[in-house]
Amino acid sequence: MTVAEAVIIAIVEGLTEFLPVSSTGHMIIAGKLMGVPDNDFTKLFTVGIQLGAILAVVVLYWKKFITPIKNRNWHFYGKLLVAVMPALLLGFLLSDQIDQLLESTLTVAITLVAGGIVLLFIDSFYKNPTVKNDDDIKYSNAFIIGLWQCVAMIPGVSRSAASIIGGMQQKLTRKLAAEFSFFLAVPTMAAATGYKLLKGYNTISPDDIKLFAIGNVVAFIVALLAIKFFIGFLQKHGFRLFGYYRIIAGIILLVLIATGYLSK
Repeated sequence: MTVAEAVIIAIVEGLTEFLPVSSTGHMIIAGKLMGVPDNDFTKLFTVGIQLGAILAVVVLYWKKFITPIKNRNWHFYGKLLVAVMPALLLGFLLSDQIDQLLESTLTVAITLVAGGIVLLFIDSFYKNPTVKNDDDIKYSNAFIIGLWQCVAMIPGVSRSAASIIGGMQQKLTRKLAAEFSFFLAVPTMAAATGYKLLKGYNTISPDDIKLFAIGNVVAFIVALLAIKFFIGFLQKHGFRLFGYYRIIAGIILLVLIATGYLSK
């Protein structure tokens, strides 16, 4: 992987990690279109640069993370812990199967289209939210949102989309569901990234460390901008545009696969 390829993949990660369009799916496709070798380092890189995106959430919402500590009110962290447990358990048990799915362009294409269709109608599915403040989120709500997040272990589904839909199904407002999804991303992605890096650290060379550093810086900067855009756009317009985008992107991928331009 070259520095230019690392930067492009990091831009894709930063742009898509918190949008309901699947960052993993987009990074897989970006890598294949550029001809990046589909090896262990590439898989490790696409996971490792999530640290930059995580830091963007912490920086933008630092008061949310600091205030509970100052006030010794641990419910905020307790709810995140409850919500992240399903993904931690399934991620550990199904690690090898998930890695195999990461090689499938066809899986990404199909889930992009299917998820897009869901997003076209999601705003009308869940109307009249009753949970408008994160203090009103119950532990049971958090756990169910965490179960929804597990669907995103299939590449192309989108962790953001799955957890936001889970939040709306639990009567959270669109804005609150999106923000809780961001907060939940921190322990989820930190655990996944830490686990993958721990398993593969002995294969990382000095040049690889340089690529990781560049990728995380780029992902951090781009994610800051993407999060700000998404919250504002979501409040005004909802999910429909993201649904159309996913469907179009998925159909294009299916055509590229059918014509042999991309492998399955």
